[in-house]
Amino acid sequence: MVWLIASGVCIMIAAVFLLRGDFNAAFVVAVLGLVSWFLNYRAQVTRSLEAEDQGNDEEGLDNIDDD
Repeated sequence: MVWLIASGVCIMIAAVFLLRGDFNAAFVVAVLGLVSWFLNYRAQVTRSLEAEDQGNDEEGLDNIDDD
């Protein structure tokens, strides 16, 4: 959740830089916002996979092949 908030803040700051005409700074801050969004997505997927693995361990399905 922290990365998502950081992403939103970066996009707002980038918008301010755009309005002020500082396109280089706007680009850098927008890229930082994009990186923050990807980090949020990565953390979400990691939590999801860990929960799925934990569920498989509890059910004893860890040794079953998907083929």
